Amino acid sequence: MLALGSRRNARLPGSRGIVSRLLRRHRRLSRAEIAQRSGLSEASVSRTVAELIKNGIVEEEGFERSTGGRPAIRLRLSDQRYFSIGVDIRSWEIRFSTSSPSGSVRDLPFLRTPSEPAKTLEVIARVVEEQIEAQPDRELIGVGISIGGLVDSQAGVVELGHDVGWYAYPARQELEERLGLPVFIENNVRAASFAEYHYGSPDVRDAQCLLFVGVQEGIGVSILFDGEVYAGQHMAAGEFGQMVVEYREDEARHDRPGCLEQLASDCATIARYQAVSGGKDSGGDVGAQVRQICHLAQSGDAHAETALRETARYLGVGIYNMVWGLDPDAVIVDGLITEAWNIVGPAIRDQFPRGREFLGFRDLVLRPSALAGQASLVGAAVLPLRELFDSGNLPSLASAGSTSAEARA
Repeated sequence: MLALGSRRNARLPGSRGIVSRLLRRHRRLSRAEIAQRSGLSEASVSRTVAELIKNGIVEEEGFERSTGGRPAIRLRLSDQRYFSIGVDIRSWEIRFSTSSPSGSVRDLPFLRTPSEPAKTLEVIARVVEEQIEAQPDRELIGVGISIGGLVDSQAGVVELGHDVGWYAYPARQELEERLGLPVFIENNVRAASFAEYHYGSPDVRDAQCLLFVGVQEGIGVSILFDGEVYAGQHMAAGEFGQMVVEYREDEARHDRPGCLEQLASDCATIARYQAVSGGKDSGGDVGAQVRQICHLAQSGDAHAETALRETARYLGVGIYNMVWGLDPDAVIVDGLITEAWNIVGPAIRDQFPRGREFLGFRDLVLRPSALAGQASLVGAAVLPLRELFDSGNLPSLASAGSTSAEARA
């Protein structure tokens, strides 16, 4: 599997990585099925499986139902020995979870986000240390972090985060020095898209091109080709929130009036609702306000419905442009506005061309995330597992940053 931050210098998985990937995708397979699906010889599969079982990565589940002859033994990724921790940093809260090689995720209590990055990392380190103590029979293999903004996942640096403190901030280095564990950091939308493709609904697992549109206080888009995230030369691919969809005269060249982020983000929805309803800023966090607007719209509130439809109209124009440019198989929308998908979904589709001759739109899958608001957290939790699906090995401190030089070569 490629590092999430780059598609260049791809490393083809070895036999252990191939077997691990197949078990991730199909959950349970026999040795014969693995050989058939992978093209590896049965002898090679047997040796590889034996190594993975010895290392505690794979386990035998039981016999398949026999149709004559000796029944085959089913294999699966083991959840018994290893686990990882995922951290999703948002402007108002930090969410935590644990995951195992199979992708089984368990949520942990969330905490308020401190005002400074150093204090945020201190909170994260404390939770990680508590989880290590709470699970003495399992080994923590790494910590994955998702955060909004421009993130250099190879260097482990938040180049530009959700507030001024997160500027060129070496988050991975600080946490690794504190914990002595591999730490992986990724843009929240890219992490979410990877989770959606590999751990969400199977309807997109064969998508050649998938667009994952994250709608929060900003708008980010992740582009996946054959299940691998494309981040671009400078780790900035997918910043479609800066795409201008309604020209307005202005000197600004970043977050300029008329860009998608100004017109279709959660902040835009709140401002739009306040404008049409005559209400005032409630002072609550952005997420709570958008959720309330969605619930009001579902209950028949005309002002809330008008605000959501207008947001969805602009979002639909943005997606319209992305589809023309990239011809994706699927567009997945993630964000609180999807809680009113019966209103938002049709309003997005209303911006698409009609007619069977428009092939890119005719067969396009457009739906909300199957992970129901948890995609970025699941994505963070499985970040430390990517080395396992590359090589069949567990991550190390070296592997967390070893691709940095080769990705920039």
